[in-house]
Amino acid sequence: MLQRNFGDRAINKRAIFGTLSVAFVIYTAQVYTSGTDSRHSPSISDEARYGQQVFQDKNCIACHQFYGLGGYMGPDLTNVISNYSEAYARAFIMNGTVRMPNFDLSLEETDALIAYLSFVDHTGTYPPEDYDVLWNGAVAQADDPE
Repeated sequence: MLQRNFGDRAINKRAIFGTLSVAFVIYTAQVYTSGTDSRHSPSISDEARYGQQVFQDKNCIACHQFYGLGGYMGPDLTNVISNYSEAYARAFIMNGTVRMPNFDLSLEETDALIAYLSFVDHTGTYPPEDYDVLWNGAVAQADDPE
C-alpha cells in the first residue's frame, strides 16, 4: 500500500510538471509575441540624415537628450518641434543662448537640423505616456481597452 501511494504521487508530480511546462511555453509565446506590432515609423530623408550628421558632428548630445538620454545641460529635444515650432527651434539653433553656443551653422545645416528634429519628433514622445502592465507582462497604454 505504501508503494501504491508513492506511485500515485509520482504520477501526480509528472502531471503537474507537464502542465506547468505547457503553461510556461504558452506564456512565453504570449509574452514574446504580444505587443510586437509596431507603428510604421517614417523613413528618414536625406536632409534629415544630414541633420543627424550635423547633430553628431557638433556633439549636441553632450548637452541635449532624446527620450531622456543624453546630456543634462540643455533641454530634451524629442518633441521640441511639436511642443513649440520649427521657428522656435530655428531661432535657438541660429542664435544660440547664454548656455548654448552659436555654432555659426549655414542655412543648409540649420534646415537639415530642423528636418532631423522633425523626424525624431515623429518617432515617439517624451516623457512617456502613462502605461499599465497587463497580467501577461505586456505593457499597454492606460487608455487602451486591452
